[in-house]
Amino acid sequence: VRPVESGGGSVQAGTSLTLSCEDSARTYDKPGMGWFRQAPGKETEFVASISRSGGSTLYADSVKGRFIISKDGAEGTVFLQMNNLKSADTATYHCAAFLGAGISRTRVDFGSWGPGTQVTVSS
Repeated sequence: VRPVESGGGSVQAGTSLTLSCEDSARTYDKPGMGWFRQAPGKETEFVASISRSGGSTLYADSVKGRFIISKDGAEGTVFLQMNNLKSADTATYHCAAFLGAGISRTRVDFGSWGPGTQVTVSS
């Protein structure tokens, strides 16, 4: 069972959108999670990640200062708050579970990828 993303949509540049990632298969010890995105014709790129405890976060330079990753302590749902969206943020956003014990920005360190949610930003 894979995590499931939600919250995508079509928005204007400069506005905000919040994505959610739920991993209902796990009822305990939910791992750290990461957000990645893939734009048409481009490679999948790292966006942000959060540790299991929620105490550590990492961001891609392209979203630092605009996006915020957080984790609901009780349910383990992971959120990606995206502010001041740009057309360059248009992509399919996937969440994935971290396979290790710390935090990473490397794609191969993540497994159990969700199907993705589309974000389209028009200028």
